[in-house]
Amino acid sequence: MKRVAFKMQLLPEYAEEYQKRHDAIWPELVELLHQSGISDYYIFHDPDTHELFATYELADNHKADKLAQEPVMKKWWAYMKDIMETHEDDSPVSKSLEEVFAMK
Repeated sequence: MKRVAFKMQLLPEYAEEYQKRHDAIWPELVELLHQSGISDYYIFHDPDTHELFATYELADNHKADKLAQEPVMKKWWAYMKDIMETHEDDSPVSKSLEEVFAMK
């Protein structure tokens, strides 16, 4: 199991909408993430900077590198593109973070 952390940028006026959309996350997207080997997925919001900080655990036999080709993932990105920074393919602009400390 590998821990992954990254950050994304929410557009300032959309914190409430971002929360609303995730409160009603599509079951088929959750299932796809699980099937891809992703678990314990958390997203945090910094209301001062509107940065989103996300973490999840990735199974050793994961298929997360194929998510960008999945129709449900593409549909979710298109749904979210109006409230956060995205690339031309609608995927969120994200910056990977390096783990420097872990306490178990």
